[in-house]
Amino acid sequence: MESIFKDRKIAIIGSGLIGQSWAMIFASVGYKVTIYDILQPQIDNALKQAEAQLKSLSEKGLLRGKLSADQQFSCISGCTDIKETVKGAFFLQECIPENLEIKKSLYKQLDEIVDDNIIISSSTSTFMPSQFSSDMKHRSQVLVSHPVNPPYYVPLVEIVPSEHTKTEFPIATRALMSEVGQKPVVLTREIEGFALNRIQYAILNECWHLIADGILSVKDIDSVMSDGLGMRYAFLGPMETTHLNAEGFLSYCERYSKTINGVSQTFKPVPKMEGPVMEKVAKELEEMCPLEDLEKRRKWRDNCLTLLSQMKKDL
Repeated sequence: MESIFKDRKIAIIGSGLIGQSWAMIFASVGYKVTIYDILQPQIDNALKQAEAQLKSLSEKGLLRGKLSADQQFSCISGCTDIKETVKGAFFLQECIPENLEIKKSLYKQLDEIVDDNIIISSSTSTFMPSQFSSDMKHRSQVLVSHPVNPPYYVPLVEIVPSEHTKTEFPIATRALMSEVGQKPVVLTREIEGFALNRIQYAILNECWHLIADGILSVKDIDSVMSDGLGMRYAFLGPMETTHLNAEGFLSYCERYSKTINGVSQTFKPVPKMEGPVMEKVAKELEEMCPLEDLEKRRKWRDNCLTLLSQMKKDL
């Protein structure tokens, strides 16, 4: 569906891969998107990459939205003037590197040039919004919209307000993200790691221990997820999975809660991912996917994710 706000403007701060993905996502329904960066060559490269990706997706029949690749690309422009970039925008998506001091500096700059209505959204996966917005006079307009990498191919977005964020802004952000085809979830408050990374880290920690203890190889650990848990988690979350694996959740708890608690008591302390185990994991991963093949493997991953997303929509 074409956006009812197609003539409205969205500002992207940062022209890296995440910024490019966001620009493509917003342009897919016709928003006018301006990408800002400090150097024109970086912007030129971002525009070149976005155009190439849109054309490639179109050729494969995987392009999002109703507009053609050329129509979508025509919605995207670049700018090295940050004031001009944010002027007239109703939504701003920040995509700069994960460095807290750099973010604080940027948000201090934004604080002086934005109006009182623009939603200021960060792509950060590391920092809670209060960590870089608490001293701003426009802090009530700041929140996090954390995408999953790569954002164009994985739709989840975690919307995280700070204690200062106006209640209407997470609501408006959720509506925007839904409109452009993402799958937003809204946290009621900020918490370290948000939701996705807290769950992801719990999985990684246990995988680490299973490898360190010689229980499974790296390849077999990944198979547990890709050929087991991940098969159903691609369609059902862990909570509904439990509901279906018994006669409802109460039945599941009656059957398995003691086992879950008992096994969980054997979990080890949170590990530090360093030392010999780190070297072992790296070696096995490089045997599975040599470093020179990373980009090829990423493209394969992105194509698989796009096909999966389309299949889920069809279902």
